[in-house]
Amino acid sequence: MCVSFAGLAALGTVQRRSSVMRQRRSGQVSGPGSQVRYRLVPRAVLRGAERVWRDLRFKDLYQSGKDFELMGRSMSFAALALLTVFPLLVVVAAASAATHHGVAEWVVYGMGLTGSSARAVTALFSAPARVLSTTSAFSLVLLAVFGMSFAGSVQAGFEKIWDLPAAPWHRYWRQVVWLAVLLGYIYAAATVGAPASRGPAETVIRVLVAVVLGLAFFWWGPRFLAGGRVPWLAAAPGAVITLALLAGLRVFSALVFQPLVVTNAVTYGALGTVLVVQSWLIGVGWVVYGGQLSSRWFHEAWLQAGAASRRGHGQSGGGQASRKQPGAGKSGPAGAGAGTPPG
Repeated sequence: MCVSFAGLAALGTVQRRSSVMRQRRSGQVSGPGSQVRYRLVPRAVLRGAERVWRDLRFKDLYQSGKDFELMGRSMSFAALALLTVFPLLVVVAAASAATHHGVAEWVVYGMGLTGSSARAVTALFSAPARVLSTTSAFSLVLLAVFGMSFAGSVQAGFEKIWDLPAAPWHRYWRQVVWLAVLLGYIYAAATVGAPASRGPAETVIRVLVAVVLGLAFFWWGPRFLAGGRVPWLAAAPGAVITLALLAGLRVFSALVFQPLVVTNAVTYGALGTVLVVQSWLIGVGWVVYGGQLSSRWFHEAWLQAGAASRRGHGQSGGGQASRKQPGAGKSGPAGAGAGTPPG
């Protein structure tokens, strides 16, 4: 009996081991090796994420936004835009024959509003005919002077982003030109994107025109305000990033701000609608400054780093060639420049 019980126990052990082995092969039971692999997978993912964060220098981008005080400057951008640029836009839109509701139509287009939320924003602004009848030449001069403060604030922000000294006073004419081009860009973009009954082909053409206008303005603007001290190549990524962020802000506005306009209009009246528009302007300021921060980050982390690595490879190749031919480096200009300074 003892022998039979021992044999049965050994047979049960063998059966359990074979069953566990079959389950491990099918993936139902994880052995010690697989558990170690499962523990190593999150570590490998974390190490890969840290490597990407370090190689792409996202920390530098975050730190530059923190040093620039991006949110605070975005709020200042929104406040100045509402106080100085919007009155100018009201007059420009009222004088335009292409709009029926004045600047309200442009704000509705920029925020991507429809229905009752669009009507609530439209109710904030006076009719174009009333605006023109109450506008004098002196008020236009005051609006232009106040608009200069907005352009000066944007210029100071761009100079801080690119670590440039403040422009001298005799370059203030650049602020006037940039402000005029800004008003023209807003007018053109809102006119091209105004809702109308059109076919798919015309819609595609209008979208392409709006994209080209945006790329041209946001590529030219920072360089012009900085007095040509920002290279064209460095400003190009900022134009693309800013336009992409503006498109994302329009989608976000249609999803989030549109219901907020309705609820705030019911709860707080016209003041609630103004607060939502102000929040949207903060987003616009964040996009404008964030695009320039991203442009400098991309230029330094990718373009300049790639050029430096290519120069390093070229110099290492040149060093090997000079070691093979000792007298080759003395006859060319590179050899003269690397040896002694010019006399």
